[in-house]
Amino acid sequence: MHCELAIPGLLSAQPAMRAPALELLMARGRHSTQEPLSLEKWLCERFGAETLAAGAYTLLGAGGEPGDEAWARADPVHLRLLRDRMVVMPAEMLSLPIDEARALAAGLRDILEVEVVSPRRWCVRLPSGACAGERTALEAAGKPAPIERSSDALLTEIQMALHAHPVNAAREARGEPVVNSVWLWGGGRLETLERSALHSVLADDPLALGLARAAATRHAKLPQGAHAWLERAPEDGRHLIVLDELRAPAALAADEDMRNVLERLERDWFAPLLAALRAGRIGMVTLHVPDGAAASFETIRGDLRRFWRRPKPLGAFT
Repeated sequence: MHCELAIPGLLSAQPAMRAPALELLMARGRHSTQEPLSLEKWLCERFGAETLAAGAYTLLGAGGEPGDEAWARADPVHLRLLRDRMVVMPAEMLSLPIDEARALAAGLRDILEVEVVSPRRWCVRLPSGACAGERTALEAAGKPAPIERSSDALLTEIQMALHAHPVNAAREARGEPVVNSVWLWGGGRLETLERSALHSVLADDPLALGLARAAATRHAKLPQGAHAWLERAPEDGRHLIVLDELRAPAALAADEDMRNVLERLERDWFAPLLAALRAGRIGMVTLHVPDGAAASFETIRGDLRRFWRRPKPLGAFT
């Protein structure tokens, strides 16, 4: 079995954050670097998709049917206008419950056809003449935000509808940031993808699941950890597991959250997979870090005998 892990945000960890099993896998295997990509672009390239049709694949992965129409992601955000720039607060910073997300989206349905996949993932049928960018709101967090994702008229109409919504009035009264806009990105139509060489994809991100579905690849939500997966996994094949929990704290410089997530991934995934590699249950483990200091680490059982390759803190790879 070849187990591949996609772990965006991993190499943003501070030097003091340690993960012994992960560090051993990285130290003993082969290390290669590549051009950094967002997780979404990396996944699209992996499945041979020519366009970043994030809206269509997200909807497909959530069980929807995009058909032949163009869809985009329209994720809820708070845009803060400063004197000379606009700052993006992505949905990961908004603590938006599902009932509020659905109510806000319902208030936009006279303007757009909106499907709420999760509180922070909304999809819209892309209106004729509207355009969507490629950066996610999380990538733009804290940075100056050019308004280049759609026509000014459409964004203005959306923002006016959100401004008047009772959910935002209640959030403002509680001192919480309001959802005053959406972030349009990843527009496009489904493509006919070739069948993937992967035997399965495990992910909580519906975009990854949608790409797998389009490529006729078995797919499922993440289990509790590697132990639960290995109990049911086949003896062979190539399997991709998307572990994207580090991505938000890395982008938002939330060090304590990142430390907690890293500790959980070490316990639930990295340590059990290292043990399975030692025992011969897995033949190869490949770690992919698509973003930041983008790199891959490929390790087979025999590599673990390279005792002279000492583990290093994650920060040493940046």
